[in-house]
Amino acid sequence: MTHADTAPPAYFARPDGLRLAYRHSRGVGPTIVFLPGYMSDMEGGKAVALHDWARGQGRSMLRLDYAGNGASEGRFVDGTLASWRDDVLLLIDRLIEGPVVLVGSSMGGWLALLIALARPDRVAGIVGIAAAPDFTTWGFTDADKALLHTEGRIEEPTPYGDQPYVTTLAFWQSGQTLLLLEDDIAINCPVRLLHGQCDPDVPWEIALRTAGRLRSSDVQTLLIKDGDHRLSRDSDIAVLIRTVVSLLDI
Repeated sequence: MTHADTAPPAYFARPDGLRLAYRHSRGVGPTIVFLPGYMSDMEGGKAVALHDWARGQGRSMLRLDYAGNGASEGRFVDGTLASWRDDVLLLIDRLIEGPVVLVGSSMGGWLALLIALARPDRVAGIVGIAAAPDFTTWGFTDADKALLHTEGRIEEPTPYGDQPYVTTLAFWQSGQTLLLLEDDIAINCPVRLLHGQCDPDVPWEIALRTAGRLRSSDVQTLLIKDGDHRLSRDSDIAVLIRTVVSLLDI
């Protein structure tokens, strides 16, 4: 059973003054940092369930909203993969002491890899949930890319919310400068990749490609045969928590 927080989130101001929303509970061990997916926020079912567990176990955890998402200030359409990466790096650098275990959902899995590359001395482990590195390449048709370049944005309906799924040319271009799957990924920490084989958004083969590219020898991929993209059923969350536990005390 999960419950969203009733208290308002805390805020941290970026150098440009824009305030990022976050929820941080201190405890023992590495700090679990949850990174939401595209157009998602820190109040999603997986993030809340994991934070409930962390609090119950006296574990440290940080969850956050990228600028323009959730309770953070800013406009969603002004965000890019690089700017959201930098939002996470700012909060890790300023709020957390010691090692972190990154838990990234979908786009958050791509960000987790980028953050581990930027802070190799801080990241003790990574859990990807339907991680979607390089989705600006494999997730867009030639027609999509042409539309982005002529219109500057794409709007599509999404089953995951009321607002249309918006992709800006700036976001797509940012993703294209941060591609990872074409070469070795110089990450040496333990990595666990959870992926549903009924995921309609991110092909499960991406998990295998990612595992193959990672330099680390401690990489495990868990395919959930009937799992969807969100992996937010109680059984999926139980797998997630067990996976996170396995990385906290290595």
